[in-house]
Amino acid sequence: MAINPPIDATTTQAWKDLQKHFEDLQREGIDLRTWFNEDSQRTAKLSFDAGDLHFDLSKNLIKPETLPLLANLAKSVNLEERLKAMYSGVHINNTEDRAVLHTALRRPVEDEGKYIVDGQDTVKDVRETLDRIYAFADKVRSGEWKGVSGKKIETVVNIGIGGSDLGPNMAYQALKPYADAGISARYISNIDPNDLAEKTKGLDPETTLFIIVSKTFSTLETLTNAREAKAWLLEELQAQGAIDGSEEQSKDAIERHFVAVSTALDKVEAFGIDPRNAFGFWNWVGGRYSVDSAVGTSLAIVFGPARFEEFLHGFHEIDEYFANTPIEQNVVALLGLINVWYVNFFGAHSHAVLPYDQYLNRFPAYLQQLTMESNGKSVRWDGTPVTTQTGEIYWGEPGTNGQHAFYQLIHQGTRLIPADFIAFANTPNPVKDGDQDVHELFLANYFAQTKALAFGKTADEVREEGTPEAIVPARVFTGNRPTTSILGDALTPFALGELIALYEHITFVEGTVWGLDSYDQWGVELGKVLAKQITPAISSDDQALAKQDQSTQSLINFYRAHRQ
Repeated sequence: MAINPPIDATTTQAWKDLQKHFEDLQREGIDLRTWFNEDSQRTAKLSFDAGDLHFDLSKNLIKPETLPLLANLAKSVNLEERLKAMYSGVHINNTEDRAVLHTALRRPVEDEGKYIVDGQDTVKDVRETLDRIYAFADKVRSGEWKGVSGKKIETVVNIGIGGSDLGPNMAYQALKPYADAGISARYISNIDPNDLAEKTKGLDPETTLFIIVSKTFSTLETLTNAREAKAWLLEELQAQGAIDGSEEQSKDAIERHFVAVSTALDKVEAFGIDPRNAFGFWNWVGGRYSVDSAVGTSLAIVFGPARFEEFLHGFHEIDEYFANTPIEQNVVALLGLINVWYVNFFGAHSHAVLPYDQYLNRFPAYLQQLTMESNGKSVRWDGTPVTTQTGEIYWGEPGTNGQHAFYQLIHQGTRLIPADFIAFANTPNPVKDGDQDVHELFLANYFAQTKALAFGKTADEVREEGTPEAIVPARVFTGNRPTTSILGDALTPFALGELIALYEHITFVEGTVWGLDSYDQWGVELGKVLAKQITPAISSDDQALAKQDQSTQSLINFYRAHRQ
């Protein structure tokens, strides 16, 4: 099925209506205090529930009447049609001529036979792979799978980069309270030798299992680290007397301590991994959308198949909500559209994600790849230039740490920074400081920050506190700083799946409005190609050095002079 060219959103009546609405708001004055005072139902009108997550959009720079205008924009760019095309396997990733079917990764077994794409029963294939992963995970968790010396696996080390690291690493950190088999995980991604050195420090090679995650088994960083990990394993096992260094025992050690997530079975086997211990995924799964595929094998081992299924159910809950809820009431779509509102009408450049849960400490980093690799583009899916600003710089840290770092800029800086505040009503680690529930003290900051950002503090209110007049201006908070509050019951595998799917679809909505192919990532390729060309020049190849530009030559010469 051919992909229709993108609709230029800026030429639609819906865009013109939004522009007029924006200008009207500017003329009237955007004042959240006044808007709340004038409309006692504002919060109710701008609050939504999806799955078991609650969303309060009322502290955004919108009025209830903004929502139908945003919905009309979505309709004018055929959001619903493009969503159906994605869910049904149309090749909406047109620069790579691929379907975009990460939603198939979490469909229930009952959907087998319903989603045949390019002759492939996607759900059947996914469930068969999951069954293999679950069987393997059960062996490792129970101790049936043993290392070369007969010891139970206690540490899983995932070696991957990009989506093969950020997703499982983030999810492992988020769900640590659910690790119930005495197995921990570590994640190696950076080709910097320091990463592997630190992640293997203190490990017992006899109880360590490495998972090499690379679809093609050719990613430079991953395979370099994999070879170094292999050398480390064999050297350490021999030093401990677990193997004698013979070829036969070394081969057995590699097979017992390495598995792969890859479809390149010939390369997997050449590395020394038994192809039966390789778990594949498909070209319709982009790396940054793959945490719920075989890329999450480390999670299935640490948390168990039942928890991994809960994780998938959370994704599917939001997938179904997004697909089946009218846009006007669809908080997933509305959040994407509100982001467009800020980027294209208010000129916002960045977007903060502020989880008030320490277990989500890697969530902003995960979203950086998901959002910026997807929508950091300046051409549309038909190759024509974009007609608007695109993409946002996603960033953030957990509260309350961020409050003592960058919140100053959000509260009183000159830049408009929309922010998502995420929290959960319950914690797996309840504790009291005297009579004070510490989780309630923590969440008081969550509620207070969005209130302060929305309503600020006037000069008169500052004076009423007895502040010297000379420093009154420095203590004024203008307010009208937009936030979205996302509140859940607890950070469970289900809730984490919901959160990830939420931002996947927000990214899709923005990309559709901007006319982008959100599923390719050609922008990461040039640097990789040049790195391969430059590598010989760094050490000794003067001819390769001579081909470089003067700045690169100068830097390499400095390196050569100072490398010991």
